[in-house]
Amino acid sequence: MRSTKAIIDLKALRHNLAQVKSIAKNSKVMAVVKANGYGHGLVEVASALPDADMFAVATLEEALQLRKAGVEQEILLLEGFFELEELPIIQSNNLQLVLHHQNQVNILEQYQEAAINPNLIKVWMKCDSGMFRLGFALDEVNEVHNQLQHLDLIAKPIKLMSHFSSADSDQNFSEEQIENFSQATAGLVGQRSMANSAGILAHKQAHWDWVRPGLLIYGASPMPYTQGADYDLKPVMSLESQLMAVKPITKGESVGYGRHWFADKETNIGLVAIGYGDGYPRHARNGTPVWVNGREVPLVGRVSMDMLAVDLGKDSVDKVGDRVVLWGKELPMEKVAPHADTIPYTLCCGVTRRVKFEYIDD
Repeated sequence: MRSTKAIIDLKALRHNLAQVKSIAKNSKVMAVVKANGYGHGLVEVASALPDADMFAVATLEEALQLRKAGVEQEILLLEGFFELEELPIIQSNNLQLVLHHQNQVNILEQYQEAAINPNLIKVWMKCDSGMFRLGFALDEVNEVHNQLQHLDLIAKPIKLMSHFSSADSDQNFSEEQIENFSQATAGLVGQRSMANSAGILAHKQAHWDWVRPGLLIYGASPMPYTQGADYDLKPVMSLESQLMAVKPITKGESVGYGRHWFADKETNIGLVAIGYGDGYPRHARNGTPVWVNGREVPLVGRVSMDMLAVDLGKDSVDKVGDRVVLWGKELPMEKVAPHADTIPYTLCCGVTRRVKFEYIDD
């Protein structure tokens, strides 16, 4: 049986949540589990985090999957709703909403006239402090907030949120965003949230009532040139496979499609049973680190759909069946991602369904 698997350490997951709580001591934690728990498994991740104060997802489908699995904590829909027909489902499942444009407010006004369910809808009003993506313009905040105040269907007080655009890279602009959000919501009553993973680490003054960790709880760092271990975080996912072949190669011979790598000396090539069909990035460059038998060896040649090659060295004693780690406890994904011109988020989110997932909790 093919050996490629993703091992998900639920104990490490809980450790990371506890570490976030220790950093943001005075804030509640909204664990972000969208995109199938950042590729780790939506239901498995949420079920393993009884100490999370709330979960955040992107879609109604994700929220309903959690409710069906018995998850009882509050759940926030980060993109809100798209159609009036979703609102009865949202009410009956006790879901919270992000409101980010006027059309959503108009639909809520329309829905209130015909609503049968007496449950109030808990909403977060999103303010665009500089992300320039979703959210009400700062000069609209008070007017829209007043509209929502007059909707009996909406629970009060209304919560307020914003989102950093570059908390990992532009600290001055992030400080401007904090100030913009603070000024635009001055005088408004309601809990506040702004800090994503990078904001949790870099902008403690923006922790406010709620923080929203995503990457942090999965054990990776969002900050440049750092790794999760720098913040006492533990990798949750280990993507592993095995050597499926070991073969000698002479100087001048190439490996893989397109002949993108040539041996500059005699060596041994290891073929690993994983490729872009499993979610390993096809565009990973020659030299991308791969862990084999306690050391890092370089990826060589173009990644194929089902396998990739590594240079084991002339004097290697590695053999077929030996364990290989593509990223995980022995090899942080933050170290791998730059070699594929990407970020840790895309690595863990990109693992495909044909990879076997194993969950450990010890």
